[in-house]
Amino acid sequence: MNLESKWLEDFVTLAGTRSFSQAAQKRFVTQPAFSRRIRSLEESLGLTLVNRSRTPIELTEAGQLFLVTARSVIEQLGEVVRHLHHLEGQQGEVLQFAAAHSLALSYFPAWIARLRNEGLNIASRLVATNVGEAVHALREGACDLILAFYDPDAALQMDPEIFPSLLLGRSEMLPVCGVDADGKALFDLESGQSVPLLAYSAGAFLGRSVNALLRQRGLRSTTVYETAMADSLKSMALQGLGVAWVPRLSIGAELARGELVECGGPQWQLPLEIRLYRCALVRKAAIRLLWRKLEAGAGS
Repeated sequence: MNLESKWLEDFVTLAGTRSFSQAAQKRFVTQPAFSRRIRSLEESLGLTLVNRSRTPIELTEAGQLFLVTARSVIEQLGEVVRHLHHLEGQQGEVLQFAAAHSLALSYFPAWIARLRNEGLNIASRLVATNVGEAVHALREGACDLILAFYDPDAALQMDPEIFPSLLLGRSEMLPVCGVDADGKALFDLESGQSVPLLAYSAGAFLGRSVNALLRQRGLRSTTVYETAMADSLKSMALQGLGVAWVPRLSIGAELARGELVECGGPQWQLPLEIRLYRCALVRKAAIRLLWRKLEAGAGS
């Protein structure tokens, strides 16, 4: 038998929502991917756990019995992880960060260096991931802190009493493109002509913000490339393939060298908040120390 812990968490979520679409949303995956994971769990067990012919769905008798076991296993795994974190903390705490890819590359190194220069010598471990996976990791105790752009949709999934956050800074997303031989923008958002769009993958927070702006301003565009990573969009823009909305902190050097230019005015910019999240139930001394320093304004 080959079971994955995420399948158990999927199943518990499905039992709570009784809806594949709602459960998939809570687990930050597409509904087809979520359905495949539930099917994989059933195939691994050799059991039918869900009666899919009913709406809302119902658990079979086997599913109801297995739900008790799934919840118990998840709880025990959580206890083991918390215990191991406690042991590691006694030996010298290492803070596990999960960060959005763009922040992991362009913000985190300088931020940590600044904290260390201010006397906070924390040991850190960083995993670059998407916001959905980071939220899941924080919920399950797989990381201590999340560094992310503020996402209202994700915030709705997290109780601020349990998962408080601090504002670390502000930035904005800029519409940028490559330049021609004379250093002029290859595309112009004000021209009224359709532009090739370098877009974020469906479901990405940055992509939702960009799409809302495009609808609001009625920009004519054709998507020529999609990815979840801002730095990949930047690379494609550098190749002259289209217009991309990228956080300013990711493109400072390229703007300074004239390799990328803004191709629209301030009305095409999108504000961003950089926030740090933690779980109030975790009692690591290093987290408390970091939080107090940030609340005092030393890390902003």
